[in-house]
Amino acid sequence: MENKAIENSILQVSSLNQFYGESHTLWDLNLSVVEGKCTCLMGRNGVGKTTLLQCIMGLQASRNGTINFNGQQIQKKIAEKRAGIGLGYVPQGRQIFPQLTVGENLELGLFARKDGVKKIPDFIFELFPVLKEMISRRGGDLSGGQQQQLAIGRALVIDPKMLILDEPTEGIQPNIVHQIGDIIIQLSTEMGITVLLVEQKLPFARRVGDYFCIMERGKNVATGEMNELSDEFVQKFLTV
Repeated sequence: MENKAIENSILQVSSLNQFYGESHTLWDLNLSVVEGKCTCLMGRNGVGKTTLLQCIMGLQASRNGTINFNGQQIQKKIAEKRAGIGLGYVPQGRQIFPQLTVGENLELGLFARKDGVKKIPDFIFELFPVLKEMISRRGGDLSGGQQQQLAIGRALVIDPKMLILDEPTEGIQPNIVHQIGDIIIQLSTEMGITVLLVEQKLPFARRVGDYFCIMERGKNVATGEMNELSDEFVQKFLTV
């Protein structure tokens, strides 16, 4: 998978090192994300998955290494500029604005668009009909699953080339989890949006993912096509 990923990748992270104070958290990490596919970033808690996503988004500084997105080096770009080059991000915990309405939350994504579009795209409401029904409700009044849909919708408003999701199924009711899975599949297979997904639920990852990358102690220890994710890898790196 390595050669194929490098040839067709939209995102390449190379020899990335990151520190919290004196604590070395990412160790010469390499990651290649295939364009138009869903890659699942997996591993036990505390191995550096969220830190890696934050480095990609510019929310954490890396000590050295390179991050190449869509043909340009981005590791020195400030976080506010990364949405404008086509990176959509849904952080762990959603981080919607609870006092703003659903519509106002979605409209925030419009400011990152370079094409000047000032209207929420219709496809957002086709993907998430509940958001249209609740357009005037405050974000804080939505259920956890509805808030997650809002967070994903807000990230999609910027018209991203790549969508980064940090544990989107965490604490979400099963029927919404299934809907989110359907949408991730639709984004990659029908809309050509690349997805990088941190996911702990193995059945969900197997369902939506085309590729996997397993992290252990800040390093990439296994990658491959999802059908190559063996019981041996699961037992060694994912079982708690």
